[in-house]
Amino acid sequence: MTIHPDTSIIPFNGKTPVIHPSAFIAPGCRIIGDVEIGEDASIWYNCVIRADVNRIRIGARTNIQDGTVLHCDSAGDRADGRPLEGWPTIIGDDVLIGHMAMVHGCVLEDRAFVGLGAIVMSGCTVQSDAMLAAGAMLTSGKTVGHRQLWAGRPAKYMRDLSDEALIDMREGVDHYVHNGKAHKGAVKAAVD
Repeated sequence: MTIHPDTSIIPFNGKTPVIHPSAFIAPGCRIIGDVEIGEDASIWYNCVIRADVNRIRIGARTNIQDGTVLHCDSAGDRADGRPLEGWPTIIGDDVLIGHMAMVHGCVLEDRAFVGLGAIVMSGCTVQSDAMLAAGAMLTSGKTVGHRQLWAGRPAKYMRDLSDEALIDMREGVDHYVHNGKAHKGAVKAAVD
């Protein structure tokens, strides 16, 4: 895998990011700690993926668009010695995450969509084929149900998604897989 010199892949607390060779990692990204990135995923320019206090998993063909921040919530031990799971960030396959989103300690199931500038807080779930609209803020512990659209700050249920909306989301995934391959070739040519 060709990594541009302006990209940081940083081990932390004995955990080194694991990136599938087919994934595209754009220049300017910072990927830290217990991160796994799947096949044909694309991490776009100037994203931060920081798994220093828990784990982050990104599935196959998922795209994390420019300027997005992914983090997680602390795991460890409680004062009485019992384990604290915290909130890892688990992102499934074929997920679209728009530019400048903030995703923190949550689950985005397969084919979920998080719009531009949206915020997903700890303990949230965006179920499969569901959409959090651009600019929305999903407050802690909320779930966007299968095929639902939520919008606003704080986000609330708006309506169910049409079949056409789901087709558009799937086409978006395909677009980003192909575009990621093109950018990966351009980055390799620039580095070589």
